[in-house]
Amino acid sequence: MASELYTSFLIKNPSPSERIKTGKSLRKVVSRSSIGKFHPERNRQSPVDILLAQAKKRIPEYIPIRHARMSADPFSFYRGGAAIMAKDLSNTPSPPITVQLCGDMHVSNFGFFSTTEHQLVFGINDFDETLPGNFDWDLKRLVASAMIASQLLGKDQIYGELIVRNICSTYRKYLHLYAAMSFIDLKRTYIHEKALKAAAAKYANSISKKYLNKLLNKARKNNNQGLIGKITEVTPNGIRLIEKPPLIEHLTLSNHGTDIAALNDESLNSYIDSLAADRRYLLLRYKWIDWARKVVGVGSVGTACWVLYFEGRDVNDPLFLQAKEAQKSVLSSFFPDTEYATEGARVVHGQCLIQGAPDLFLGFGKTSEIDFYIRQLRDMKGGISIGGDGINADVFPDFAKLFGWALANAHARAGDAAMLAGYCGKSEVLDDALVNFSIAYSKQNQSDYETFLQAIQSGKISCASNHF
Repeated sequence: MASELYTSFLIKNPSPSERIKTGKSLRKVVSRSSIGKFHPERNRQSPVDILLAQAKKRIPEYIPIRHARMSADPFSFYRGGAAIMAKDLSNTPSPPITVQLCGDMHVSNFGFFSTTEHQLVFGINDFDETLPGNFDWDLKRLVASAMIASQLLGKDQIYGELIVRNICSTYRKYLHLYAAMSFIDLKRTYIHEKALKAAAAKYANSISKKYLNKLLNKARKNNNQGLIGKITEVTPNGIRLIEKPPLIEHLTLSNHGTDIAALNDESLNSYIDSLAADRRYLLLRYKWIDWARKVVGVGSVGTACWVLYFEGRDVNDPLFLQAKEAQKSVLSSFFPDTEYATEGARVVHGQCLIQGAPDLFLGFGKTSEIDFYIRQLRDMKGGISIGGDGINADVFPDFAKLFGWALANAHARAGDAAMLAGYCGKSEVLDDALVNFSIAYSKQNQSDYETFLQAIQSGKISCASNHF
């Protein structure tokens, strides 16, 4: 049977040039210029109602914190509004070229991470909403975020257009490069430190180079040892996670009234079964010391997230894992999601496809209450932020190219680079369309943000007194 299936696959396996031609032919089905169009539905669902529906499936006491973080500015609101945009995207023209979508693609969902070989690489770093779907959904969400982030930095529309064009042109450029690679070579292709520095030396300005080096150095220091003293304290019983309500809390009962210790035992046993034998053996050499529930992110606030603290050889050999609840993807109403046994399996499967060499301890499990996935809390991880100490207007144009590169790498890994390259082409037609989309959707996001603030003021939506 296996040989018959493989033979059948070979017969149906078209050449790269044929796949490029297929991609081009899809322009007749959905033109590249048409994907730049955005017109909200006449009876468009209120963004407030979508957020309230999400809140029903989350931890009640954390919902005001989520809303407070989203209320900070239009970009923060956009970060938490993946479900709002998914509903909007379902009514836009979309070419039927499937990739493993990030599902919540925006400029703050990139960063540095360590491969299983402890190599520092750059790529997408959030997969809670991942699901197979049409490639342009990621691209549209990314470029809209870029326009909104440009506004957050106090820049005008012309600057925002530059950022969007840098993303799109680099995305197209790398798709054509990846389309010419063998599948094995593509699997081994990462945006690693050496490649980053080489690209920066050739294309980036001096400010961007300096900021890149700062991010690389910071990511290298983000390790298990570096968390000691930051989220732990010394107690008479040894090192324990700090208690900092409502952001970090030791609980005895879950929100459903289940004993936490028993629930955690159930979760760890389920998680261990998902690991390869060698990683299971490695984890079992560590002793589980403490656990606490922790608030993380913007969009994720309200889902259960736990920090697990382990000790290996001694207190100088710490291991911190993060267990995150995995709920239905916001894309699940629009694309098939039936192939996954659990939502945690969906997240891990998507991350493995997109990243290629993810966290050493990445795995998933299920308890009587939730689906979840687990990864290291810090293992040379470093995120991207906008404004403040993060990306500023001087470095954004260069980093926009890096974002386009990373998205092309992800889509090529988890889709058909040749078909994508054929559709996207080498001209600026796609770039022009996505500039139009980013402008239109940034205006929609601003309107939704104002509606959201009005709902807070009226009391329809709960909101904490600070942004924590």
